[in-house]
Amino acid sequence: MPETTAIAIHLRTLSQLFNSFDPSPFHEKDLDDAAEEHIVGWARELPKDAPLRIVVHLPPEEEKRAEAAGLASALSHYFEYRAQQLEREQRELFRIGRRALAIGISVLVVCLTASQIVAPFLPNPTLARIVEESLIIVGWVANWRPIEIYLYDWWPIRRNIHLHRRIAAAPVTIIAQT
Repeated sequence: MPETTAIAIHLRTLSQLFNSFDPSPFHEKDLDDAAEEHIVGWARELPKDAPLRIVVHLPPEEEKRAEAAGLASALSHYFEYRAQQLEREQRELFRIGRRALAIGISVLVVCLTASQIVAPFLPNPTLARIVEESLIIVGWVANWRPIEIYLYDWWPIRRNIHLHRRIAAAPVTIIAQT
């Protein structure tokens, strides 16, 4: 079994970890952007199957406050919430992809049909071929976005969902720094 990797966070006060503009109760507060980037960036560097834990180093007086406030639960809640946001983002991307695919296929059908109808009426065979090929290209280009969505765009979002869930499940240790 691989060794657990610790994501270390050194703080002077517990409030450094959370967004100061967020009026939510402690358990539901957003993390500070820099703190989130530090945790996510560090976790992203690790192999996907490497177990991780979060180690928060605080002054002794802040350590007790962090434990009493439920820091571990707040971190877990935050990263699970972010994973849910990413899932909503992925669903929205697929919704856009379905709409783009319907439009793309419609445009492709119209372009393919038009290329077959228009070409025979053009007197110059070279011009007819250019118009025919141009309409076919336009039809396929109309499908570029849905193909991009369904082949490539959703993978990074899915990876981030798994990463945030992994961080949410990571045990949190609070250590008093001297």
